[in-house]
Amino acid sequence: MKIKHHIVLLLTFIGLITAVEVKAQEHPSLILTKSGVEKIRKELGTVPLFDATLKNVQAEVDAEIELGIDTPIPKDFSGGYTHEKHKRNFLMMQKAGVLFQILQDEKYAVYVRDMLFQYEAMYKDLPVHPQTRSYARGKLFWQCLNDSNWLVYTSQAYDCIYDWLSKKERKKLEKNLFKPFADFISIENPQFFNRVHNHSTWGNAAVGMIALVMDDAELLERALYGLKDDGLPAGAKDNDGGLIREEGQQTGFLANIDEPFSPDGYYTEGPYYQRYAMYPFLVFAEALQNVKPELKIFEHKNGVLLKSVTALLNLTDADGKFFPLNDGQKGMSYYSRELVTAVDIAYYYGGLNPQLLSIAAKQQSVLLDDSGLEVALAIRDGKVKPFQKKSINLTDGADGKQGGVGVLRSGNEDFTLVFKYAAQGLSHGHYDKLSYSLYEKGNEVIQDYGLARFVNIEQKGGGNYLKENKTWAKQSIAHNTVIQNETSHFSGKYEIGSKHHSDLNFKDFSNEDFQIISAKETNAYPGTELNRTLVMMNLKGSDKPIVIDLMKVVSNTQNQYDFPFYFMGQVVNTNFNYVTENSLKPLGTKNGYQHLWLEAKGKSSEEINQFSFLNKEVFYTISTASQKNDELLFTRIGANDPEFNLRRDAGYMIRRNAKNTVFASIIEPHGSYSHVSEFSVDSKSHIENLKVVHDDENYTAVKITTVDKEQHLIIISNNKDKNSKEHTLIINDKEYNWKGSYHYSIIK
Repeated sequence: MKIKHHIVLLLTFIGLITAVEVKAQEHPSLILTKSGVEKIRKELGTVPLFDATLKNVQAEVDAEIELGIDTPIPKDFSGGYTHEKHKRNFLMMQKAGVLFQILQDEKYAVYVRDMLFQYEAMYKDLPVHPQTRSYARGKLFWQCLNDSNWLVYTSQAYDCIYDWLSKKERKKLEKNLFKPFADFISIENPQFFNRVHNHSTWGNAAVGMIALVMDDAELLERALYGLKDDGLPAGAKDNDGGLIREEGQQTGFLANIDEPFSPDGYYTEGPYYQRYAMYPFLVFAEALQNVKPELKIFEHKNGVLLKSVTALLNLTDADGKFFPLNDGQKGMSYYSRELVTAVDIAYYYGGLNPQLLSIAAKQQSVLLDDSGLEVALAIRDGKVKPFQKKSINLTDGADGKQGGVGVLRSGNEDFTLVFKYAAQGLSHGHYDKLSYSLYEKGNEVIQDYGLARFVNIEQKGGGNYLKENKTWAKQSIAHNTVIQNETSHFSGKYEIGSKHHSDLNFKDFSNEDFQIISAKETNAYPGTELNRTLVMMNLKGSDKPIVIDLMKVVSNTQNQYDFPFYFMGQVVNTNFNYVTENSLKPLGTKNGYQHLWLEAKGKSSEEINQFSFLNKEVFYTISTASQKNDELLFTRIGANDPEFNLRRDAGYMIRRNAKNTVFASIIEPHGSYSHVSEFSVDSKSHIENLKVVHDDENYTAVKITTVDKEQHLIIISNNKDKNSKEHTLIINDKEYNWKGSYHYSIIK
């Protein structure tokens, strides 16, 4: 009986092992599943958005097949023929693999197989890429990052034709192509693979996804947890001066979720690179969910990957374009392929949020997988609800305690104010503490410059970052913040900036007519404290809000402070006199000042300086409380730029010499101009005066007077108070009492 019992147990154990092996070898299983493919085939012809996407993809791949396969010897930077051809190859392979599964047409499997064997034949003898700019050179591409892109997409193609290939073919591909490829971007390039950065996220996902297809446990372990011993020297840096890895820092895919994402889903590198990284984050997570559901990847760190999609969508303007915080190319939006992926996967695995469907409907495309089908079915069945973008504060840092980004919105995104008080943002960060930008609908009013790069345009530095990204775009003077003694925050040094972050004082978005946020920075300049408060407020009788900006500076020494506004539009008028420069000269010699032409210079002559400009048929006025001897400068970007790498955008700057000071300003939209009727309406400011009526260690107060003689008082507590704290302040013999961090009233 005992022997019989052991035999039964052994047979049961063998059965369990066999079941696991069968499950592990089931294909497709990364983004497509067998059951999902069956459902897709049954629904074909009945789901308009899915059917339209399938038709477009099929036409694209069919045209590519007609052209034939080309896998050229790599030689180019981004934008060059070999770079773009290998990039198109991996995109087409992934799509062809999916088409094979859905349409069961072998021509797509043949296309993928033949291309894979061309790569197999060339890869084993392929040297590193001839271009030497990258800190981690690839083989197919100039950097390992793009090689990882290739493997992330190609893994999906291989998964789709895995069962169609013979065992001999699979063995040859895995031995000569996939395993060496995975080893190259990981073991042979630990400085790329073993760090916390969007580059490594792609590398981790690439190794992990091919591991899942090949059922390679060692590779999967490497992808999830990094290399155990990478041999990297302490202090190793990448091309941008970013530290590769701090001593004792965890690495691998899970660490790349844990560290860069805050609990709110904000990604410390900024929305542009969050968008880029969302593809490997979510497709690898989807693959893990399908193949290794026991990992519960979508529950990791309290479901932050799914939260991050909503956070990212909230970091867009009214047209869906991402705010260019840190290194960010303007124009990138949620219409990108990465966000199609993110929205579909977040909908499918994140509780079927109907608001995401409205974004998917705008994208007019879905993934050709299980998640994309569910999105298309829900849109077909009328389950769409509008995505509500409201005012939001997103914390930064793994624990949410390294500053953040506040987004204040008025109405239906009529006005959007973006306030950045975040951490450095790794190597893609800018030196722009307490900076902001302002939008009306999708139009920039006060801009953030973004990055200095022409992505994938070969003629411009091989499509890579230009030197002006460091000499201009990252520097403090390129942003709407205060600059002390013509020196960037943290002296423009990454190793200093990465140690510090700004801190939130308070925020209150509860009243749409008066939204406020305040933050403090104490490390940008030694011995100087910066405290900025921004208010979005509706004045009585106005159909648009104004922005009130209070930048308080407290220092141990006398300094020169520059306070720029990078406005978009054309100058209309000023209430101060200025002299234009007949011979343009750079404003300075370093820290970004060498790239600014000085076009005109004026002096304060009134209690309030006012400057009006016209942008997209709307008038705006910047009103600033003046101090004696304030210099008022008009600048333009483009000095010391012989290759025209920088945009020729305009700026308006207040220059003040002081020890302690408050820059108090109002940005006010008003009126309109029609180029068709040639009518100008309400072209003059409604602000008569703006005055700092109190300023000390504890409180700063300003009084706003409109042309209708209505007076508004705002008092800010300069300390981080509890909302319940009671305050009393006497201004001009009148006592004001309130609870909380600020007071607002209309003076009778």
